[in-house]
Amino acid sequence: MRTTLVIVLLFLNGAHARAWEPSPADEALAARLRSATEAIDASPRDADAYARRAAIYAQAGRPAEAIADYDRVIEIDPRRAAAYDARGSERFKIGQIDASIDDFDRFIELRPDQEPWHWKRGISYYYAGQFDQGKRQFEGYQTVDDNDVENAVWRYLCMARASGVEQARGDMLKIKRDPRVPMMEVYALYSGDAEPDDVLTAARAGSPSPAELNARMFYAHLYLGLYYESLGETAKAREHISQAREHKIGHYMWNVADVHAKRLAAEER
Repeated sequence: MRTTLVIVLLFLNGAHARAWEPSPADEALAARLRSATEAIDASPRDADAYARRAAIYAQAGRPAEAIADYDRVIEIDPRRAAAYDARGSERFKIGQIDASIDDFDRFIELRPDQEPWHWKRGISYYYAGQFDQGKRQFEGYQTVDDNDVENAVWRYLCMARASGVEQARGDMLKIKRDPRVPMMEVYALYSGDAEPDDVLTAARAGSPSPAELNARMFYAHLYLGLYYESLGETAKAREHISQAREHKIGHYMWNVADVHAKRLAAEER
């Protein structure tokens, strides 16, 4: 079954299909890719078909191909806000930070009601070194969701880089209760009320399923790595970011860890 599927894909629409040989677990995704490519072949100006294929490439972890298809969507329909937003996410994944901000900005121009929600733009601001803009973005998000520890942490990270750790710690956004484990321990750590081991202990507590434990350990290591980096402890930051990257989850935050790990590796050279 897999061999037949790969042979079919090799003949689909040139380089796009040739770039990806799916495993057996990807057969449903590959069928969707084939369907979208056939729709494009039948109607090369069909923005919806390009958008569908771009989303499939994004799901398959192929950001370069997704970006190429979102380019076509935007060429055909320059006011399609969602295409800018999605392309910005894919650009971030391959380290094109400034370009991701440009796309997120254009999305918000077209959909101004979405500006407070756009935590992804805040993260891009952080990696672009635009810490004041990042701080403002996370403050905006607080107005629509005041129960997200990650938002408070990213604002801390922006402030720590711009104004120092003590000011960032003393001005943490107030979080009522984030139910995700170990987020409240992460919040206590950044607030100065807990130790790094408390985060790891909380992540391992109870009897979580393997998938839940994997997600908990991902977030624990990600935010420990970022915490140590804010303190200038680069070796510990690198260790925890690397461990976070090993706990792969199907969420944009894993891509953040991946981008961060690659930046740290580049700084080592």
